Amino acid sequence: MVCLGNICRSPLAEGILRYKVEQQHLNWIIDSAGTQSNHIGEAPHALSQKVALLHGIDISQQRAREFVAADIKNFDKIYAMANDVLQHIQQIAGKQYDAKKVCLFMDELYPHKQIDVPDPWYGAEDGYHKVFDMLNQTCDAIIKKYTINYE
Repeated sequence: MVCLGNICRSPLAEGILRYKVEQQHLNWIIDSAGTQSNHIGEAPHALSQKVALLHGIDISQQRAREFVAADIKNFDKIYAMANDVLQHIQQIAGKQYDAKKVCLFMDELYPHKQIDVPDPWYGAEDGYHKVFDMLNQTCDAIIKKYTINYE
């Protein structure tokens, strides 16, 4: 899960998917990162933490990290939260970029619609709730898609 600063959208997505993976007893490694370095080492935004906690998910121990080119090889799937983030991932990865591994997060729910997860950073709390709902629905689709052959 990759967004710009790794403190709003991607930590929420990481927390939601990790929670769902644990509920399903799947052996997946879930992580998140940001394409910008301004928040490295910081905890998720207070409103991201609050909204997650309202749903029983504690993301307070997560810390922002920067997306690096090696992430392309280290992970099976990389989700960009928005089109601008997808472009940053391509630039950072350079020759290591693998279009088969990287896609927009919302493509899992709405393939080829080019839907961005809005960045709630500058908005009010209700924006974080809307983002949570988008992420939650898409995480359900991811679980369904990648576990269908294992049931």
